[in-house]
Order: sequence, then C-alpha cells, then structure tokens
Amino acid sequence: MGVRLMVVDDHRLLAEALASALKLRGHRVLAAAAPAAGAAELVITRAPEVCLLGTAVPAEPGIFDPVVRIKRERPQVAVLVLGPVPSPRGIAAAFAAGASGYVRHDERIEGVERAIMKARAGEAAVAPQLLQGAFSELLNPAAQPDDEGQRLLQMLTPREVEVLVRVADGEDTRLIAAGMGIAPSTARTHVQRVLMKLGVGSRLEAAALAARTGLLDRAGALPHMSRDTQTGTGPEF
Repeated sequence: MGVRLMVVDDHRLLAEALASALKLRGHRVLAAAAPAAGAAELVITRAPEVCLLGTAVPAEPGIFDPVVRIKRERPQVAVLVLGPVPSPRGIAAAFAAGASGYVRHDERIEGVERAIMKARAGEAAVAPQLLQGAFSELLNPAAQPDDEGQRLLQMLTPREVEVLVRVADGEDTRLIAAGMGIAPSTARTHVQRVLMKLGVGSRLEAAALAARTGLLDRAGALPHMSRDTQTGTGPEF
C-alpha cells in the first residue's frame, strides 16, 4: 500500500523530481514545496504519514526547529530528514528534534523508499554507520574547537569591524572614508589599528585572515553592520 507523503525542500527541482519518482512507485505525494521554512505549517495542515524534509546544512543551529514543531503538533507524522553527507552532530541534532531518520540527497530511490517504510512503521530509518556516529556524538560530545574568528572579532571595535569588512570588499582609503562619512586620515588610522590588532602587515593579509576564520560572516550578522551603517549614516567615533 502506498504511503501518504510530503516532500519539502529548498531546492524545488529536487523536491519535484523526488515526488514524481515516488508517485511512480505508487505513493501518494501530497505536496512538493519550497522553501523548507514553511514546512511545519504545511505538514501540520496536511498531516501526511511521512514527511521528507530537505536541508543543506544539517549542523546549523535551529535548522530542525520545523521538526520540533511538527512532532509537537502532529506527533503521528514521521519526519525523514533529507540532506548531504552529515556530521555525527547533524544526525544527533535531527534525532534530538524528533526525526525518524536521515536520508542522503544522493540515495537511490529504492533506499529512500525503504527509509519511508521504516519511518511509517516507527523504526529508525538511517544507515547503521550514521546512526553509530550519532550515538557516539551524543554519548561523548566533542569539545568545541577554538573559534578564532570570534576571538578576533572581540578584539575589534564596531567601527574597526566595519573598516575590516570594507577592506575585504576591496575599498581603498578614499572609498572607506566616503562610505563611512569620516575623514581619509581617520579611515587610515582605523585601517592601521585593524592591521595591528590582527597581527598582519597588509590589507590583503587582513582580508585573507578574516575570510579564513569566518570573521566576515560573523561581522555581517552583527546589528552594527546594518545597511545604514555601511552607507555612512552612523556617528563617527
């Protein structure tokens, strides 16, 4: 007997291709939707037997929040996470959120179907080696690595962080000064302070270090790096 399914993935073509393949094998696919941000609402409304929920970043914090909500409001729905080759931490997070299993994006349709049937039957639907890694991670969590990007970010003032981002974007002193609404001499001083604090001798080295450590990604998420600040409406200090 076919399974009532939902396929939800940020990649619409992938979701539709998988939905079509499952329909050809006799399953009733209720929807193939994107993006995954709306997955919980769709699943709660339609109440399938099994939901295939796609993700590209299984270890990202909060990525499995839709699973938590689905299991809270529709506990009878089995959720299978569909994603890339995961880390043990990603697998552990999926199960901790309430997922019934994890299927790799490149799994053959026969493997996906087996996982679906296991999930509907209430069994763990995940390759043994992935499950073993997840349990090992839960029982013996690895120590968090030293976050060099965060350490470097804490050394810089908000204005210096903005200067660093502009340096990484290839702006020279004149453009930095114009974009931030400060004098070129002030911009030059900020640049020199950034280089000194990062322990590098050139703008190129500073940009490379910031990119390598993830400092630029962290800086872009900070409140003071809003578009208003970047266009120079913030106060000079």
